[in-house]
Amino acid sequence: MWPRADFLELLGITHPIIQAPMAGFASPALAAAVSNAGALGSMGCGPLSPALVREQVTTLRAATNRPFNLNFFLYDRPQIDPQETARVRAKLAPYFEEFGLGAVPEPMAPFPTFDDEQLDLVLESRPRVVSFHFGLPETSAIRRIKEAGCIILSSATTVAEARWVEANGADVIIAQGYEAGGHRGSFSGSPGAGMVGTMALVPQIVDVVRVPVVAAGGIADGRGIAAAFALGASGVQMGTAFLACPEATVPPLYRAQLQAATDEITELTRAFTGRPARAMRNRFVTEMADTAPLDFPLQASLTAPLSRLPDDVARAAFMPFWAGQAAPLLLSSLPARQLVEKLAAEAQAIIGNRV
Repeated sequence: MWPRADFLELLGITHPIIQAPMAGFASPALAAAVSNAGALGSMGCGPLSPALVREQVTTLRAATNRPFNLNFFLYDRPQIDPQETARVRAKLAPYFEEFGLGAVPEPMAPFPTFDDEQLDLVLESRPRVVSFHFGLPETSAIRRIKEAGCIILSSATTVAEARWVEANGADVIIAQGYEAGGHRGSFSGSPGAGMVGTMALVPQIVDVVRVPVVAAGGIADGRGIAAAFALGASGVQMGTAFLACPEATVPPLYRAQLQAATDEITELTRAFTGRPARAMRNRFVTEMADTAPLDFPLQASLTAPLSRLPDDVARAAFMPFWAGQAAPLLLSSLPARQLVEKLAAEAQAIIGNRV
């Protein structure tokens, strides 16, 4: 038994574990395996076209009849500033010259924000759970999603953000600590937003909201899950822990980097996309540390060619390897179902010993 069952009962799942969406790496096979194990599998839809999302949802539904989560990005479409563009392109030009990539591309928004087309996709697909990163859509969209029978989750990296997403329709809050891999869910723009660690953030949010809180960031084993419950959370979201699963669409180079992860190997960087995101430190992260990027996601359109360099050594120096601070705790490459079962058993053993 788990100390709190509100989150489990709301979603209709057995284990209070969300596999983080991890767009590009969380395949339908991974999400299905996690959901079939009694946890909540997720797919990151932010950078995908609606046609590809529909295709992947069809594949996912053929593999599971359990609840799953579709995740979307929200952001204001950025204005392209010619002077800022020229500055960042000039900074990137030596890398493009070094590898014979030609001219640095002109900026563009490489993936959509949550718009009417994506809303129609949600209303058509009717997943049990819809989650959002960087805030929530407008009230009318929230109302229509709920009328379709979907549960809404949203990330918060501060107490103020948690209050806001609860007031604006979130049924569950994902309290994302500083340790988490990938993009920070921060959207308030306040000084220090997204810089609070999970241990401090979760109980503060639990104390001021009425909806279930899910802890995220730095959780990679049963000890972390048990600790989250001790802090008042009703579940956890784990991303990096699932990257080692064979169902994850993680390239061999990325897997090798994860296996070699050591303490203090990750850091927050805006170099790849324009928003703060935790990744493994490499040449690009280090050399771009003092360069202000273009706004999200314009920066991603400039840096994308560097992620597709032809050899492993070059890609390792310029590819974003998203990972949380708990990467050194990664278990061996267990299939997703076995990983969920192992995590749940470890956590319940600890919780049972402390009751």
